[in-house]
Amino acid sequence: MAASPSPAGGGGAGAAHGSGPSSFAFDSGLEIKTRSVEQTLLPLVSQITTLINHKDNTKKSDKTRQAIQRVGQAVNLAVGRFVKVGEAIANENWDLKEEINIACIEAKQAGETIAALTDVSSLNRPESDGQITIFTDKTGVIKAARLLLSSVTRVLLLADRVVIKQIIRSRNKVLATMERLEKVNSFQEFVQIFSQFGNEMVEFAHLTGDRQNDLKDEKKKAKMAAARSVLEKCTMMLLTASKTCLRHPNCESAHKNKEGVFDRMKVALDKVIEIVTECKPNGESDISSISVFTGIKEFKMNIETLRENLCFQSKETLSAMLEALLERMEDFTDCAYTSHEHRERILELSAQARMELQQLVSVWIQAQSRKTKSIAEELELTILKISHNLNELKKELHSTAAQLAADLLKYHADHVVLKALKLTGVEGNLEGLAEYACKLSEQKERLVETCRLLRHVSGTEPLEITCLHAEETFQVTGQQIISAAETLTLHPSSKIAKENLDVFCEAWESQISDMSTLLREINDVFEGRRGEKYGYLSLPKPMEQAKIAKLGLRLGLLTSDANCEIGKWEDQENEMVLYGRNMSSMAYSLYLFTRGEGPLKTYQDLIHQLEVFAEEGLKLASSVQAFSKQLKDDDKLMLLLEINKFVPLCHQLQTIIKTPLQNQVFLKVDKCITKARSMMAVLVQLLSLCYKLLKKL
Repeated sequence: MAASPSPAGGGGAGAAHGSGPSSFAFDSGLEIKTRSVEQTLLPLVSQITTLINHKDNTKKSDKTRQAIQRVGQAVNLAVGRFVKVGEAIANENWDLKEEINIACIEAKQAGETIAALTDVSSLNRPESDGQITIFTDKTGVIKAARLLLSSVTRVLLLADRVVIKQIIRSRNKVLATMERLEKVNSFQEFVQIFSQFGNEMVEFAHLTGDRQNDLKDEKKKAKMAAARSVLEKCTMMLLTASKTCLRHPNCESAHKNKEGVFDRMKVALDKVIEIVTECKPNGESDISSISVFTGIKEFKMNIETLRENLCFQSKETLSAMLEALLERMEDFTDCAYTSHEHRERILELSAQARMELQQLVSVWIQAQSRKTKSIAEELELTILKISHNLNELKKELHSTAAQLAADLLKYHADHVVLKALKLTGVEGNLEGLAEYACKLSEQKERLVETCRLLRHVSGTEPLEITCLHAEETFQVTGQQIISAAETLTLHPSSKIAKENLDVFCEAWESQISDMSTLLREINDVFEGRRGEKYGYLSLPKPMEQAKIAKLGLRLGLLTSDANCEIGKWEDQENEMVLYGRNMSSMAYSLYLFTRGEGPLKTYQDLIHQLEVFAEEGLKLASSVQAFSKQLKDDDKLMLLLEINKFVPLCHQLQTIIKTPLQNQVFLKVDKCITKARSMMAVLVQLLSLCYKLLKKL
């Protein structure tokens, strides 16, 4: 369900408050989960509140009456428009039709009642005596207002259930196509099904992206972002891992690699549905264990309540809380990577906290029996001392985790082990594989441990969720890199096995980059800056980033389609293949830019890449035209029709690049990415057609 009862006085559909007996406040008893529903309700709540909370002057001027009538009519008109939309939604969703229609009828009636009660234009005439209006029956208006807002809220929440159903349907389509992809055993069938899968993933990404932006709960947003990140990155892995299995059907490591991708995607799809339906499997808790920083915050709050209420806590409760907190700190002191200095300082502060709690308990017991000024001052002093100690512990723990993470990021900057694994693979060096696989496993464990420590000091629940996601990603991707490297080592001349290893290594490098961003955000929160997300260096506004990312996803999937087509060609040195591969590689860089990743860091980098991309497209067109001269008339005409679609797109992109757009960076990037996407769609068709015609020759 999209809505659940909210606690008394809790976050209901929206509330407006006045003062005095005639004031109006509204709480539907339904908790609003999304910003879109909230934003739709707010103007209506505001108008009705204005209407009801007007001053009851004995003198009612024409101006006041006209104003009241205008607001009443505006409310009724708005409700009329709203009801039409609600009825349209009802007609398209038969299972919710009755519920939506009932709520729409109630809303319409309430709107008409408000319009009638605010029709005060005739009050000056004698025959208006006995006319029921807002001035004579404010209770009637309040009743109608409550009914109106309650019914409108119900319609909105039912419409929200329609959105949830769309997401579930979209997920089911993706899952069904994935199951077909798992069982496929021919390249041709795989290419056909993967193309359908790509389109379904784009639809799912759009629906879930909109939902993520709409959610009010920051924890749910972070969980949705993590699940969507897994699905997006795994789409490329699924392509190369499946192709590797098809090319090497008897290779155990290739199958293990592919199964890992499918399993992870299925878990992420389930996670998205859990978030949108608010259904937790088997009573699963939000976060596996409470972080140290959360524990410190709760412990400090319990200590500080002693100022107001000496009997609020028992000494056993406080003692147990501190011991549980210190036990969690063993993640830091037991960690093999924690420096000796940090470990000693944490242990020293932990021992000090125990002593200071004993002192606090002693003073507290005295304060309960003898209420003197001096004992009250001593209690205040012991509370301040233990609070200071806990703050020092927080600093030390943050410093430990942040330093470990910073050192690791510096160490991983050149990705030596990944390069070595790639080299041992193409050399078919099984001994080298064993050595570097062991080194990668060690690095993976260190990264996982560091993410665990960062989660303890992250300071906010959304960042804790991001740390958990990073921990899981390193754990899974590390194992997948090793299985992909093993496949390449067993088949050192396999281009697809090499491409597959490259994709998994890129995912690892991408997660290292994400970890760097995560560390900055954690430091921002610790230092009191509400860490805004670090995004694109050249696209500063978050909403622009979301739109650009949506554009880019389709481009990323089209590069997969192009690579599928290129993989079919026996002559990989064919000029058309070379240009096509170059364009696909550049398009993938453009896609990474839309995610804030990859080699293109600035707007200037992007524009330069697009210039080269357009030039490479024209070279490809020239090469295809030369090939067309070898064909019969019918085939030649068919190919020239495709070229005539492609060449204008290349020229249009060049024109957009050269057109100066003052202070409209986003608009230009939007146009360029859209045009590049159109070029890639035609490129896929061109490569497919050229391959078929070459076979025919």
